[in-house]
Parts: sequence; C-alpha cells; structure tokens
Amino acid sequence: MITINQRDFLVNRAIDQLTEFVIKDYGSELPSALKTVYESQVYKLLQDSEGELYAQSPSYIYELLKQEIR
Repeated sequence: MITINQRDFLVNRAIDQLTEFVIKDYGSELPSALKTVYESQVYKLLQDSEGELYAQSPSYIYELLKQEIR
C-alpha cells in the first residue's frame, strides 16, 4: 500500500504529463490544456484512490483522455 503523499505525487505527475501531451498533440496553450485535463472524467478517475488509475503510466492515462476528447 502506498502513502497519501506517494499517491498525490503520482496524480500530480500524471496531470503534468497529460497537460504536456495535450499541448503537444493539440497545439493548445497551457490554460486550455489544463482546462481539458481538469474538466475531464479521467481527472476524476485519477482522484479516486480506490480505482488506482494513478498507478498506471501517464501514456496509458493519456490514451484514455484522448478517447474522452474524441
């Protein structure tokens, strides 16, 4: 089992990576990319400590986000 600090680190790391991917792939500006991430269902799933999506790689999580965006 991981600590709350470790989980928070993984969630924040995933959010950072997702934001970078959105900027790169969609040509978004930072505020728009952050809005895309924070308003997504994927973000809500990342916050769910029981779902453990945060334990997956940022690339995998981004694939979920891209599906949601489409």
